Amino acid sequence: MDIIFWALIIVLFVIAFAGLVFPIIPSVLFLLGGFILYGVLFSFEPFNWLFWSIQGLFVLLLFGADYIANMIGVKKYGGSKAGVWGSTIGLLIGPFVIPVIGILAGPFLGAILAELAVNKKNLNDAIKIGFGSVIGFVSSAAAKAVIQGFMIIYFLVMVL
Repeated sequence: MDIIFWALIIVLFVIAFAGLVFPIIPSVLFLLGGFILYGVLFSFEPFNWLFWSIQGLFVLLLFGADYIANMIGVKKYGGSKAGVWGSTIGLLIGPFVIPVIGILAGPFLGAILAELAVNKKNLNDAIKIGFGSVIGFVSSAAAKAVIQGFMIIYFLVMVL
């Protein structure tokens, strides 16, 4: 039975990492779900206040990394709040409209359209801002992958 329980926990962790590519998946909830499932199926004993405090800090880092990387990517290339919002909306819609490449095309096109429509930027500047949004997304995904990895490693250290 332990193998089945661990398999369920691992599935939750894998889904959390899928959230790096499909932002509609709430990665944090699947990570925390894996921790709680371990507690329900095995024991909550390894999860003291320090464990939950550290994991809580990691959760804050996850949210911060997502927003900050996108904002820096757009703003570094001359974008505005409209570009950040356009990129974010494109990131959520892109994978559904254009499967596979929509994860990169969505934020790129979203930032471009927002900058053209709201700030009346010229096309070359808007394309640079769109490129910055893709860099921000990739940077964010990389940072979140590292943070999620640390969360899982810390979990494993506590339970094994």
